[in-house]
Amino acid sequence: MKALCWHGPKDIRCDQVPDPRIEHPRDAIIKVTSCAICGSDLHLYDGYMPGMESGDVMGHEFMGEVVDVGPESKHALKVGERVVIPFTIICGECEQCRRGNFSVCERSNRNKDIAGKMFGHTTAGLFGYTHLTGGYPGGQAEYVRVPYADKTHIKVPSNGLSDEQVLFLGDIFPTAGRPRCNATSSPRTRLPYGGCGPVGQMTIRSAILLGAKQVIAIDDVPERLTMAQAGGATTINFDEESVVERLNDLTGGKGPEKCIDAVGMEAHAGGSFDAVYDKVKQTLMLETDRPHVIREMMYVCRPAGTLSIPGVYGALIGQGCRLDLGTCRG
Repeated sequence: MKALCWHGPKDIRCDQVPDPRIEHPRDAIIKVTSCAICGSDLHLYDGYMPGMESGDVMGHEFMGEVVDVGPESKHALKVGERVVIPFTIICGECEQCRRGNFSVCERSNRNKDIAGKMFGHTTAGLFGYTHLTGGYPGGQAEYVRVPYADKTHIKVPSNGLSDEQVLFLGDIFPTAGRPRCNATSSPRTRLPYGGCGPVGQMTIRSAILLGAKQVIAIDDVPERLTMAQAGGATTINFDEESVVERLNDLTGGKGPEKCIDAVGMEAHAGGSFDAVYDKVKQTLMLETDRPHVIREMMYVCRPAGTLSIPGVYGALIGQGCRLDLGTCRG
């Protein structure tokens, strides 16, 4: 089959690779009908995530049709069914899965010892996202083997929904939805978003639907800011005005109650000192992340406010900052 494979920073090729096969009784084989490129894939493309090997198949936002099922998954899946496959591979049985903490499944990362040395504790196994998360081939391919397929799937109802209507359930919509739920617990919430890319856009609209009093979107791309404004957000272009001063104006000097980082490790922050400093260090491979958005959120968030960080970070910054929910005490 054909697949998009990583061969080094900025070197992605369409290769001929072996077809996947059933390797475990809980596996299934999916014929991919639609896939997407995630912002997280850019971190692999730019070479900032450790653990990639030449020939790794990319992609973790995909869906398709079941074409083969292992004997222990036949109770849950049938050949011909349409499914969306989540980014995270879950066993559904470990303590973390039983608690609903699927992104830290204790069994699905087959390289969990390596991940534990890097991050302190393992994540779940992930599709197409480095050997630190199991080295599983991803979904930018014609076919994919899905481990723990009886649990790692979302069935598409047989009511005529198109791929485009359900594809985002695999990653980007839940990525936007979790921090949105964490950070909109009160209808009086005022929350700014760092970044107006796809995750930011979905988070903005979700927050408005959940009754957030005010949503403030921060970016420097005019088209993104226009889209954010159309979704109901107040916008700040950080190239044209001070983010701190504008946030103080919008919140009566108290700062926002909730903040969401929808950017991650490759933040562009104009010519600010820390952005230039981080860019130089990242270019020289002295650090993997540009944590400008995290720093700014900590600075502007009001005391006892909430920080929610869906943005992807790696290496050392990731150990302290890959959070779903945090509280400012300053």
